[in-house]
Amino acid sequence: MALKPPPLGDILQQMNALAAGSGLRADVDKGVRALAQSALGKLDVVSREEFDAQAAILARTRTRVAQLEAELEALTKEFEALQARN
Repeated sequence: MALKPPPLGDILQQMNALAAGSGLRADVDKGVRALAQSALGKLDVVSREEFDAQAAILARTRTRVAQLEAELEALTKEFEALQARN
């Protein structure tokens, strides 16, 4: 069974505790931030702004689809009524 790695927050706290007494804290913080940014850069993720923009587009699209479905249903009923009269 594979071991679960500790949460990133725990690792950062341990590194800060080790570096606090030696004056290396700023260097460690820079290194950890660079490492984290590099790791996140390799992931296939989108920014929050892009996510929110796409969510808004999806909401508008769903609303428009619902409107078109209602219009199609009304037209279908009208067509069926015309067909029934003939």
